[in-house]
Amino acid sequence: MMLRRVLGEGFALFCAIMLGLAAGALWLVPTVLLRRPLPELALVIGWLLALAIRQWVHAGKWSAALLAAMATIAACAYIRVLTVASDISAMMGYGLVEVMRTAGSSMLFALARLGLTTGELVWDIVGILVAVAVSLRNAPRRAQSNIG
Repeated sequence: MMLRRVLGEGFALFCAIMLGLAAGALWLVPTVLLRRPLPELALVIGWLLALAIRQWVHAGKWSAALLAAMATIAACAYIRVLTVASDISAMMGYGLVEVMRTAGSSMLFALARLGLTTGELVWDIVGILVAVAVSLRNAPRRAQSNIG
């Protein structure tokens, strides 16, 4: 019974991180199209991740809040890394995947951390707080049976 719970929680963590990375990749699309950083989208990303995690990943109130916060942190970190890789790709004329493979994760994380402004950090923190608040507030809806 304990092993089943540990595996279930581990899978929920894996799902939350994957949802966060997917949200970060989706966040890259308007960032590249508008050619400017969009840190205010952290609010929308946090809200959507909280709803998705509470509805489909974990129904527990506090577990969902923690998972939503972690997913939002992953999305915020991933968009910074993807933005740096996209900028290097545009400057050097290489493909995005080639830049990410050649530069490596440690260099991309270091450049993302160097480029992080206070305003972006504030938007990220507010997005994380929105994710926690929404996941604590919204309970998943249960399907009601009309049989009988």
